[in-house]
Amino acid sequence: MALQCGIVGLPNVGKSTLFNCLSNAKAQAANFPFCTIEPNIGVITVPDERLTKLAELVKPNRVVPNTIEIVDIAGLVKGASKGEGLGNQFLGNIRATNAIIHVLRCFDDGNVIHVDGSVDPIRDKEIIDTELQLKDLDTVVKRIQKVEKMAKTDKDAKRTFDILSLIKTHLESGKSVRSAAVSAEDFDYIQDLGLLTQKPVMYVCNVDEGSVINGNAYVDRVKEAVKDENAEVLVISAKIESEIAELDSYEERQEFLADLGLTESGVNKLIVAAYRLLDLYTYFTAGVQEVRAWTITKGFTAPQAAGVIHTDFEKGFIRAEVIKYNDFVTLGSENACKDAGKLGVEGKTYVVEDGDIMHFRFNV
Repeated sequence: MALQCGIVGLPNVGKSTLFNCLSNAKAQAANFPFCTIEPNIGVITVPDERLTKLAELVKPNRVVPNTIEIVDIAGLVKGASKGEGLGNQFLGNIRATNAIIHVLRCFDDGNVIHVDGSVDPIRDKEIIDTELQLKDLDTVVKRIQKVEKMAKTDKDAKRTFDILSLIKTHLESGKSVRSAAVSAEDFDYIQDLGLLTQKPVMYVCNVDEGSVINGNAYVDRVKEAVKDENAEVLVISAKIESEIAELDSYEERQEFLADLGLTESGVNKLIVAAYRLLDLYTYFTAGVQEVRAWTITKGFTAPQAAGVIHTDFEKGFIRAEVIKYNDFVTLGSENACKDAGKLGVEGKTYVVEDGDIMHFRFNV
């Protein structure tokens, strides 16, 4: 599954610095607005200790982890939805992503220019929200104009019109689509619109080094402002993360984190949170040739999970042989799990659980 999270925020809040830490790709990080002229895309590995443990037990020829693509979007400014600054041309890049990582500046530093002259993460958040909402409103209004006439005679067009009208009113009140009282079934009618504010969002508070553990007043304000959005808030110091990224060995990084009183890097936390934000599960295949993590959406059945490997696996699905991760680790091998009766045979209705180790039987 090709999964993308788009990093958004005002210019100079730390987006590109964070992107550099997340990815091997290198976005330009400079102390002036609009330093990211083209959307940068980096492929990042999803940390998963289970994959490491399985590899230790199976000793395969290769190990393949899950990945997510991170897209660094150029800084948006007030008026971007109307073509101001450079933001307008990048709204399409946001539309292509599955989720949004919204970086907010939550630190004071007179040496780092703020596009609006002062630090105020709530104002910054509202600017971005407004621009995305205005773009969505424009999209919704255009679709309403297209279906309005058909809605008089066509049942599906009428339902689409009603859903769009509700969302239009919601957007006009200054609220994002994700908080509208619209069912998942109704959203299916307008899914092709790719509405920006319907996407799940994570707020990343970029703080100074002294605030990375307990946060600060800016972070407290952000948490209060988004408490009704069902959104995750992460506290990260992009400066610390960039210093960690420059260290060569795992041991050096762990020592650096320990000196700061941290047990895990902010980048790792962000990657795992982004994976969770997209409501994703991981299942594994484990053999001597390869131990691999596979990405599925929570709720996938066994045939759907098989289809992630190859569409023929789903079409010709016969059954799935399933071992629970904890059983595999406890017993140490697939054969030991079989001998202990811990290998289950599941059919087409089986709903895959996070961490399942699976082998598919199929016939095409």
